Amino acid sequence: MAQVEIRKLSKQFGEVQAVHEVELQAREGEFLVLLGPSGCGKTTLLRMIAGIEAPTSGDILIGGRTVTHVPPRARDIAMVFQSYALYPHMTVFKNIAFPLRTRGVEKNAIQEKVEWAAKMFSIEKLLKRKPRELSGGERQRVALARAMVRQPKVFLLDEPLSNLDAKLRTAAREELRQFQRNIGITTIYVTHDQVEAMGLGDRIVVMNKGTIRQVGKPHEVYQEPADIFVATFLGSPPMNLVEKDNVLMGFRPESFLPREVFGDNGGLECFQFAVTWLEDLGAERLVYGDVGLPCPHRHVISKIAASTPKALEPGKTYPFAVKTQDLRYFYKGTGGRIKGGGA
Repeated sequence: MAQVEIRKLSKQFGEVQAVHEVELQAREGEFLVLLGPSGCGKTTLLRMIAGIEAPTSGDILIGGRTVTHVPPRARDIAMVFQSYALYPHMTVFKNIAFPLRTRGVEKNAIQEKVEWAAKMFSIEKLLKRKPRELSGGERQRVALARAMVRQPKVFLLDEPLSNLDAKLRTAAREELRQFQRNIGITTIYVTHDQVEAMGLGDRIVVMNKGTIRQVGKPHEVYQEPADIFVATFLGSPPMNLVEKDNVLMGFRPESFLPREVFGDNGGLECFQFAVTWLEDLGAERLVYGDVGLPCPHRHVISKIAASTPKALEPGKTYPFAVKTQDLRYFYKGTGGRIKGGGA
């Protein structure tokens, strides 16, 4: 495993600035997730680390060695794409063995390494099959095995689970994280799925418009967003924002609850919540509505347990509250976080 360091890395496509002076470090053995909407520059950044895209400016270091202009095969990295890119005419064995054969590895060593990789991903019984005979999850495991067979220093993954159905994606996410922990390889993972990011990453890099907006542990970027973009991109539903005293006050839907839930506790910001719609999600219920005084009229969402005894009805107004410690404040103009928490 190796540390990956990015220094003022930029990529220009004509007049489009895809990545702008990114500074980033993936620590040895870390699972680092690049998260952001489509077009934010995360895949371009990953492709530059892999050597598939040449940067316009800046430097890339892997294991302390500058590899900015080193070809991909000499960087000692492995990459798995969204499409898996398996060779349809080859068996699973030959697909996994391909990177070893291109490097001139001896036949006996190839057999041993392929069996090792296949066992790691529990695909030993699939080695004689071809990709068309495999399920989506099986193809994903083959792609991962092929990437790992030569034991690279860095593992790069570009939305490798996006083609799987929801149930299989959850299982694959668990397997991938366990695998990464077991072997301790430095991993950089691209996704637009915040659930994947929160579940997989040791740290999350939130990107937008070619720049990094925040880097931190999952709970840090969720609970302490650096700006309005991070606050509203992370979370389902996203953070509520209402204007107060010329700043924006933010609070998570799960923190916005009926006033009686808090009992006699002080330290609350209270609202009159006019309910417009309720959505049952099994164990949880989303309550949509608008808040009035002390804030200007604003649409917000509450996430409450389905077992909450209070019956809420559309068309009625109820007292709701948020603990003051759960409030976050942002500048109305720039969207940046106001440090210190007060309005």
